[in-house]
Amino acid sequence: MNSLAPVSDVSSALTIRLAGSQAVCDRRGVLFFPTMDLLVVSDLHLEKGAAFARRGRLIPPYDTAATLDRLWGVIAEYDPRMVISLGDSFHDGDGAAEMPEPFRERLGAMMTGREWYWIAGNHDPAPPAGLPGRTAQEIGLDGLVFRHEPTPGKAPGEIAGHLHPGARIVRRGRAVRSACFVCDGNRLIMPAFGSLTGTLNVLDKAFAGLFSRETMTAYMLGRQGIYAIAGSVLR
Repeated sequence: MNSLAPVSDVSSALTIRLAGSQAVCDRRGVLFFPTMDLLVVSDLHLEKGAAFARRGRLIPPYDTAATLDRLWGVIAEYDPRMVISLGDSFHDGDGAAEMPEPFRERLGAMMTGREWYWIAGNHDPAPPAGLPGRTAQEIGLDGLVFRHEPTPGKAPGEIAGHLHPGARIVRRGRAVRSACFVCDGNRLIMPAFGSLTGTLNVLDKAFAGLFSRETMTAYMLGRQGIYAIAGSVLR
């Protein structure tokens, strides 16, 4: 990602304005609101490897451990009063119930002493079995609305997940692609946080009507920083 530096603001986190609120986009794929002491994460897809195994598709079962390690790190750093997980926290409806006890204990330790909200996702519409926290279809706070799937058309203050946004640019003949936040100052779509998740190009038709290319910015996640890339530069 270093090749992007000449056209980007480079930092481990960038502060943006979103529908009148100050938000911090962290290169690890989480969003933090200092005035609310709120951390937002999306599309953890915990136990995805186990879900594949239950269907006969065997892949290395390390994704949950890796995702929880990363989540532990950001929660330890920000120490938020409130956490919102924006849906698809588990890859399927059996994920929470089937999660091995060591993972359950570690997740429970992160949740202790915090307000924790599970937003219902298309993969996990029911509350996670045997875990604390509150479940909601969406949450409204301070002029913002947190939900899993973005609403078609204009939705000022909306923060959603679901689409796993990624961005691609070409510099000096080299294409670079990474997961990203995508935002136009009024709405933001979160990157997927899970270790076994892919990306969908923000220029894909699935994003049509959510942003205009002229006003959106992709905040691309790199190993050393986060890179603010204008929509007009994306490919």
